[in-house]
Amino acid sequence: MAQSGTPGLPRPSILPEIVPTQLYRLVVAVAAVLAAYYVSKLLRQLLGRRIARRFRRPSVTRTVLRAVQGAVVLLSGLLALNVLGIPIGDLAISLSVFSAVLGFVLAPLIGSVINGVFVLTERPYEIGDMIHLSDRDVYGFVEDITLRYTKVFTLDNTFLIVPNGSMRDRDVVNFSAEDSRTRLSLDVLVTYESDIGEARSRIEDAARKADKVIQGGPDIRIGGARYPAKPTCYIENYGDHGVNLRLRYWVTEPYKLLSLRSQVQTNVWDALADADVEFAYPHSHLVFDDTSGELQVGSRRRTEEISGGRATKQGRTGRSDEAGTGDEETES
Repeated sequence: MAQSGTPGLPRPSILPEIVPTQLYRLVVAVAAVLAAYYVSKLLRQLLGRRIARRFRRPSVTRTVLRAVQGAVVLLSGLLALNVLGIPIGDLAISLSVFSAVLGFVLAPLIGSVINGVFVLTERPYEIGDMIHLSDRDVYGFVEDITLRYTKVFTLDNTFLIVPNGSMRDRDVVNFSAEDSRTRLSLDVLVTYESDIGEARSRIEDAARKADKVIQGGPDIRIGGARYPAKPTCYIENYGDHGVNLRLRYWVTEPYKLLSLRSQVQTNVWDALADADVEFAYPHSHLVFDDTSGELQVGSRRRTEEISGGRATKQGRTGRSDEAGTGDEETES
């Protein structure tokens, strides 16, 4: 007959007397937890598509599925405690006291969870987006978003795990949000003697020949402004050493910005090689003639006078250079 009056799973009458009751309960509890774990994985697979169609966001979908799986495992754990005969009420009181003690230690973890909720609701980035962490100069793709951290798969083929609290406090540049088209710019400094019109035309043609560069089409709208989709070269300013031309162009994908920028610069170099255009660089010309005036440099009351290409030193001038005799004037 089954034993009664004691907490826990009753001992069945068919169980041999050689098997202890506590061992029987432990086996049943472990089996219940393992069965619940596999049931939770099956339930996650069955509900995956429905939840994905409901939320349409990979990060939220993964979080909800993790919550469902965790709830099933948690319920199985409570059931296992009941099977073992451990009172849940006493355990709850003990956990409350233990949680109060560990509250100070777990405060950063709880803060990360709260920040994770804000990250999921504010949607600054999504799984699959390409982002740039400006403070660390890291480019990468968002691999996963949990309640505690964000996993970034960098372009250097490494994983970067960043707590959500830190992600909310730093500047994150998202290249994939809503529209993956990205505008780049290139400054080209040419001399004043160059053919500016030909330079601008050739620079624009060179950008069009690069892969992934938008060659034309309707203007691209950013907020309330509209920008030309085709490459456009403007006169930025008139500098000290030449005319600064700024090329602006749009690329369809932000995933190879350095490679695209290098390709555009190579095309510009080749396009201006045989044109009436010369790259400018900082340089200075110093000219001295009879009208240049005088430059006086004093050092311990000695001066050098540079006038019309002639330099004479005046210092201890008490004796005549021609006579070679006379008393020197003592410096005071």
